Amino acid sequence: MKKIFVFFLISSLFLISNVLVSSKKFEKKSLEEEEIKGVYISYLEYLTYFKGNSLSINKAYINKMLDNIKSLDLNTIFLHVSPFSDSIYKSKIFPFSSTLTGLEGKNPGMDYLEYFLNEAHKRNIKVHAWINPYRISSSNDTEKISKENPAYILLNTNEVKVSDLGIYYNPTSSKVIDLIVKQVFELITNYKIDGIHFDDYFYVDQEIDLENYKKYSLKNPNITLGDYRLEMVNTMIRSVYETIKSYNKDIVFSIAPDGNLNNNYEYHFADVKTWLKESGYVDIIMPQVYYGFENQYKPFMETVKEWNDLIANDTKIVPVLAFYKVGQLDKQAGSGKYEWLNNNNIINRQINYVKTLNKYEGFTLFRYDFLFNDNLETSKTSAEIKNMKLVFNNNKYT
Repeated sequence: MKKIFVFFLISSLFLISNVLVSSKKFEKKSLEEEEIKGVYISYLEYLTYFKGNSLSINKAYINKMLDNIKSLDLNTIFLHVSPFSDSIYKSKIFPFSSTLTGLEGKNPGMDYLEYFLNEAHKRNIKVHAWINPYRISSSNDTEKISKENPAYILLNTNEVKVSDLGIYYNPTSSKVIDLIVKQVFELITNYKIDGIHFDDYFYVDQEIDLENYKKYSLKNPNITLGDYRLEMVNTMIRSVYETIKSYNKDIVFSIAPDGNLNNNYEYHFADVKTWLKESGYVDIIMPQVYYGFENQYKPFMETVKEWNDLIANDTKIVPVLAFYKVGQLDKQAGSGKYEWLNNNNIINRQINYVKTLNKYEGFTLFRYDFLFNDNLETSKTSAEIKNMKLVFNNNKYT
């Protein structure tokens, strides 16, 4: 792959599109500027609450979800708009998500992103559009991919990999990078979203790009496979950032990498150290710090401080906290595996601590269901929520 070709291809796409939509730019929203107090709403919530229902019922569910979020004084949602090379909105690029109807490409009867946006902004809640840029499917069943999906025509090419791990786009493909940039541009030009958000789904398949690397290394013999992968992901991240900021500098670009710093380099090939040192990558870093204070291997305070101390540019930190662990046995925490069972104020203590970080911009909870689904509620979760309500209502973190 030639980097110069990719750069000019993406730049040309953006310049042409910018001319076409320049008259449609949205004015900056007058939502309250404050720290992020966020929560994720994932496709798993869609499967739980939306699939098989009438539109009136689903609208009522969305309203209730947003009212619940507002009741905790949370002010931002990270909404899964494209979990599997698909969309919950009216896209000219991707088919409607199967997570809404059970069948990819089937029209759900309304634009779910638009409805979420309208209702969230009425409640002064910001909406960041959460995309999985490379994931096509968690299974290897290609029959479930609709013909309208851009992945469909790429199934028998080097751009897409089908394996026991699922179906994924090749991160080193210029076509894939262009596709991701087009999706981001479609979202920011057609919807009044407050941000674009990626999570940690970068490299999942460790063999997906070996053919690309072999060709690239013939002309660049000194680059290792790992460095090649890091640079290809960086190329995509830089292109997305440039596209967003060239259109509207107030739209926030955030990424939630693996909380274990080393995993980003060994498995995901997310070059977080570069993102937090150089300009032109992200506005907000949201490490998934899914650890307790007593975690034997990755204690919370040391881990989140390590992330904060890496930041040498203007990036802000908004740690993602593991509300899903409240009241649960943490099997991977070693000697700290009982911590979430024995306490009901871990999240509050974590919020207290992250507020002391010099790059602090907020916190986000993973995810909605674990806060508000009665079927998942335990005495610990209800107590933790009660503590959070008291804390937020007093506007103090004690």
